[in-house]
Amino acid sequence: MYFSCDKDLVLAEIAIAQEIISSRNTMSILSNVLLETESNKLKIRATDLKVSFETQIEVETKEPGSVTVFCDKFLGILKSLPGGEVNFKIHEDMMFYIRPVQGIKKINFKLKSIPSDKYPEIKEIAEETYFDLPQKELTDMISKTLFAVSNDESRYFMNGVYFEKVDKNLIMVATDGRRLSYISKAVDLSIENLKGVIIPPKILILIKKLSAAEGNISIAMGDNNLFVRFNRHKLSSNLIDAQFPNYDRVIPDKQEYLLIIDRQTLEEALRRVSILVEEKSRRILLTIQPGNLIISSSEGDIGMAKEEMPCQYDGPEMTIGVNYLYLMEPLREMDEEKVCFEFTEADKAISIKPMPEKDYFHIVMPMQSS
Repeated sequence: MYFSCDKDLVLAEIAIAQEIISSRNTMSILSNVLLETESNKLKIRATDLKVSFETQIEVETKEPGSVTVFCDKFLGILKSLPGGEVNFKIHEDMMFYIRPVQGIKKINFKLKSIPSDKYPEIKEIAEETYFDLPQKELTDMISKTLFAVSNDESRYFMNGVYFEKVDKNLIMVATDGRRLSYISKAVDLSIENLKGVIIPPKILILIKKLSAAEGNISIAMGDNNLFVRFNRHKLSSNLIDAQFPNYDRVIPDKQEYLLIIDRQTLEEALRRVSILVEEKSRRILLTIQPGNLIISSSEGDIGMAKEEMPCQYDGPEMTIGVNYLYLMEPLREMDEEKVCFEFTEADKAISIKPMPEKDYFHIVMPMQSS
């Protein structure tokens, strides 16, 4: 195996591969990345047995072949090299040699390699099972839901984003039991049987990171796997085998009061007031008055913060306790100038929506206000 290519081109893909690989994995082969070159193409693969990644880049193939090398060290070497073309070669001793083609300094690295035939096979799925979605639509759905996924491993059925097709709409929902994020996109898909699945965050984070938000993304569902193709990347992931909560039950049919406020003003106020919150609870208080919103917080004996701002509201005065992150995180993903809060009582669910309403919303359960 012998090939050459621009350092920055291969560096970008190896950096992604390293994100896939689990540093805690005790199987040495899973700490490696697979490199396979033929006909001036370099195929790069990485897997942690749950999530897999494959990409292909242009190289100059001098001798075709394949090998696996320790990804973390390979990445470190690539980062250390000057820009320009680099030669990569496997010698008879199975050492992988890395050497810049040009430059004043003579730089040589060699890495121990493991034969590629020991690398785990990556699952595939039939071509006809794929369907296409606009990348921009899918990345928007991911952005509007991913932050609400639960980190509590004992409630693994909430450790991913629920994805399903209902009539002519694709729906994504995430919840951690104290909040819920929901988005629905109208799609023109001929597929009928798309059962609801729970997608782990890792592959969704990668899709969001790698997407150019242009063109289509191809998706396929296996019995317990998700397959994704877009640009020059192929990703796959195990799905979470569990029953997602019945999210319809927590979506209020109707709420009595409506508060409308400037989104940027609210976001900036939350950022300031949250400087002085109890680290564990993250609780702030929203005191809602006709035409006025007061946000306040306190951090034990250290201090307190309070900020007042105008809003559109004509209901009774009410004080609601809430985790400030449950407001900040959805606000960060909004582009609209105005945001509205719908609620009925201080201890009942709050709905957070863009104004005017769109295809997504968030629900937050309050905390005790005293």
